[in-house]
Amino acid sequence: MNQFFYVLIAWLVAATAGLWGAERPSITFCAYNLRNYVRMERMVNGEKLEGQPKPEKEINAVVRFLAEIKPDVLGVCEIGSVEDLKDLQSRLKIAGLDLPNFETCHGGDPVRQLGLLTHLPILSRGSQTELKYQIGDTALPVQRGFLDCTVELRKGFPMRFIGAHLKSKRPIPENDQALMRRNEAHLLRRHVDSILNRDPNTRLLLYGDLNDQKNEPSIGEIAGLRGSPNGLNEISLSDSRNERWTHYWNAADEYARIDYVMTSRALNGYLDRSSSYIYDPADYYEGSDHRPLVVKIGLTKK
Repeated sequence: MNQFFYVLIAWLVAATAGLWGAERPSITFCAYNLRNYVRMERMVNGEKLEGQPKPEKEINAVVRFLAEIKPDVLGVCEIGSVEDLKDLQSRLKIAGLDLPNFETCHGGDPVRQLGLLTHLPILSRGSQTELKYQIGDTALPVQRGFLDCTVELRKGFPMRFIGAHLKSKRPIPENDQALMRRNEAHLLRRHVDSILNRDPNTRLLLYGDLNDQKNEPSIGEIAGLRGSPNGLNEISLSDSRNERWTHYWNAADEYARIDYVMTSRALNGYLDRSSSYIYDPADYYEGSDHRPLVVKIGLTKK
């Protein structure tokens, strides 16, 4: 009986340590635009059909890639309903990646949402789903909202994850897509400021498909003034060939870096930049037109 008692205590201690990653040198975060993991109109055997899911071949590739990356925290763009996120969650579990805790966020887009999956505890949720801005006489919603939740990476180490997917570059007749994106970027910056003004020591990681290149005003506004208390550090990642593009637009045969990870000053010294990268299998396009961003977050400051 005594021996059993001590074995049980040892197991509980080990399990608790593993839950918060106390025995790990770092946590793996992955940001990934899944390319329409939604039900939508698709071509099936030469016929346009409504309400069709992402093709199985594409889903299988996404699951295979994520099972190789093994993220502790996964932030995704272009997920559909909660049922779609749970579908991905269950497929990942079968593939050996169990991420039971989740957050979703929607905005004005009725089809595409943001999602976050993790095996770590989610301490709080503050996703923004009702934000609007004005262009002329028209009030417009932020298309996908801003996902916001705090995850405990280890005991006493909370980290706030802010996910965004700004207006795409696809033109629409009603408004200017660049101006829409700039307004969404302004609201995203305002949300970040509201967090860091309350607590400048917040460990904050902002990620997502921001649909603009680094030199565009929207990216500069989100990052904020370099060196300022609320400024965010843009994490420059590269692939195995030292290339930095994250998205391939087939119709224009164009490669661009439009997916980002940015961090608050409180995370200085915690990021393992040398081990962070753009995941680049040769067949990445089978899963998505975006490539996953992988960031290693140390649990102790260097």
